[in-house]
Amino acid sequence: MPLLPLSIPKGQYRNGTDLMSSGRWRDVNLVRWHEDALRPVGGWQQRGTLDLNGTYRGMHAWVDNSDDRHIVLGSYDSLFHIDEDNVTTDITPATLVAGRLDASINRGWGGGTWGTNAWGTPRPDTGQVLTATTWDVTNWGEYLVGVSSSDEVIWEWDLTASTATAVSNAPTATGIHVTDERFLFALGASANPRKVAWSDQEDNTTWTATATNQAGDFELATTGKIMAAVSVRGQTLIITSQDAHTATYQGPPFVFGFDKVGSNCGMISKKAAAATDVGAIWMGERNFHVYAGGQVQAIPCEVGDYVFTDINRDQKSKIVAVVNSFWNEIWWFYPSQDSTENDKYVSYDYVENVWGTGIMKRSTGVDRGVFRDPMWVDPQGIIYDHEIGFEYIDDDETEAQVPYAETGPISLGNGDNIMNVVELIPDEKTQGDVQAKFKARYYPNKIEYAAGEVTEREFGPYSMTNPTSVRFQGRQIRMKVEGVDKSDWRVGTMRIDARQGSRR
Repeated sequence: MPLLPLSIPKGQYRNGTDLMSSGRWRDVNLVRWHEDALRPVGGWQQRGTLDLNGTYRGMHAWVDNSDDRHIVLGSYDSLFHIDEDNVTTDITPATLVAGRLDASINRGWGGGTWGTNAWGTPRPDTGQVLTATTWDVTNWGEYLVGVSSSDEVIWEWDLTASTATAVSNAPTATGIHVTDERFLFALGASANPRKVAWSDQEDNTTWTATATNQAGDFELATTGKIMAAVSVRGQTLIITSQDAHTATYQGPPFVFGFDKVGSNCGMISKKAAAATDVGAIWMGERNFHVYAGGQVQAIPCEVGDYVFTDINRDQKSKIVAVVNSFWNEIWWFYPSQDSTENDKYVSYDYVENVWGTGIMKRSTGVDRGVFRDPMWVDPQGIIYDHEIGFEYIDDDETEAQVPYAETGPISLGNGDNIMNVVELIPDEKTQGDVQAKFKARYYPNKIEYAAGEVTEREFGPYSMTNPTSVRFQGRQIRMKVEGVDKSDWRVGTMRIDARQGSRR
């Protein structure tokens, strides 16, 4: 009988029922697809031993005028600087008002009526939501500027002062952004969640509009609150909790023109947007969105059903997007249902248009560019250099993770006959770098494999030889491939020798 190719399209599919992912990769971790081949993501290693404690939700890297490199990290109650030699300095403003490590919602004592909701059911959306504190940090020339979402004071650090100091005359803000034209935007300015204020061009201490400067402000026509702003080609995109607007520089007397470019596309958290070569991409409450000029578009997501039902909504303000530009990817780290901290991720390759999910604990990060490798930070404040080697273990873990990918059910033959599989022909870059397991079953939704036995039966693992002898039967199978060597393995189209048989 001819060999049956297991031609599985690139990317993960995990929407709807188990059978809906038939013939696709369904359950994956720490893998990506490149040039149609399945391969592991790069590993990580701790970046020195830094004197940092805390959970950081804002990070920035930049180069000063002397070509020295800098990193800054912001937590709910501190601001730290790290130089290129890993020397750490506490530059926390003396009057910084501490925010919140975790989000809190007034649904507990005093936040509702005792006994009004059934045990185990979601409580109603009532009470005030106090989000976890995040930082917007960026550079104004060679100087650092930043704001804590809870403190709302815009701070500046000139590279020499012992601590950051308040920007003179600046309004309060929940976020900031430096435009391509060198205006400093204050988002949610002066306690107005819809207001954008901007300084004079090249002067972040002048905020009062006069006939001789370009300072000004504008209140967006939105029912939501401003979440963040990112630079896109020729514009600044301002994303709220409900919609999206652009700010386009026009020069005096109006300075900026504002247009609404998207509705029902609000952002799930302040740190959930990323700017890429193809435009701005962000996570919404139930979809992912992209703006590349014109109008905001929803991005079809083949893992959205899994991801959006897995998020711990009470702690969604911790969700953060980081860019991995070398691989054309955006990673969103989020807290799952069983966690109050970011412990899982969803990734999107915006060139290959494929999705992936997995397990990783990260609270903030920066892309490569200023430094050679991407740097992502875990909730304990440990910085890791990523895409280095193929070791997958954090400082607080005892066992490394293993990259793997498992398919949904694959029908053998015409799907009606029982098939005996006797041989596997592997397709690997280097034979022996991965191993394969198979799970066989007779019926899609019946867990009984044979009389007196439960669940589908697993076979393997099989070490790859050419060919590899196997022996199992069923109407449907799943295939799982996982790395056994710390290497940059590749997997293409596996083939099996499946022959019609009878149930034994």
